[in-house]
Amino acid sequence: MAELTTLARPYAKAAFQYALEAQDLSGWAQQLATLAGASQYGTMAERIASPSLSAQQQADVLIEACGDELSQPVRNYVQLLAQNKRLILLPEIQQLFEAFKHAQEQSVDVELTTAFKLADAEQEKLAQALSDKLKRKISVRAQVDEKLLAGVIVKAGDLVIDGSMRGRLEKLAKAINS
Repeated sequence: MAELTTLARPYAKAAFQYALEAQDLSGWAQQLATLAGASQYGTMAERIASPSLSAQQQADVLIEACGDELSQPVRNYVQLLAQNKRLILLPEIQQLFEAFKHAQEQSVDVELTTAFKLADAEQEKLAQALSDKLKRKISVRAQVDEKLLAGVIVKAGDLVIDGSMRGRLEKLAKAINS
């Protein structure tokens, strides 16, 4: 995995720089997400890595699968990736591009997992507190996991805050067994 990320980084950085200069970060992010999803769908991964197809044919297969979703610069980018035999890196490129985008925009996607559905006011208050703590714009995605018993788990990038009752009980059990 680390090797794929290392290989993908220069391609993600190049795409990010181009999108930044073109003032189209959101457009590129959306198109890269489409490409990453399409490249992993069904047998597409096998087709775009097939040695029986030329680089141009591999690029064409992927571009055709995405239809009219791709702009000409992104189509050219796909052809460059195909020529360098890097189409299989699209999921990693997309993830790195998103990380660069979030750093540029000083934003972060936050995943809230709660034991029960939060009221909109509670979710906004929690999002504001996280925004103040992280000094970034917050985009919240909430989900419910009844196994937590109570509390909340917050995931923001590499940061994980486990304030759930289940997490606390597990810590207590480990302390008792030590």
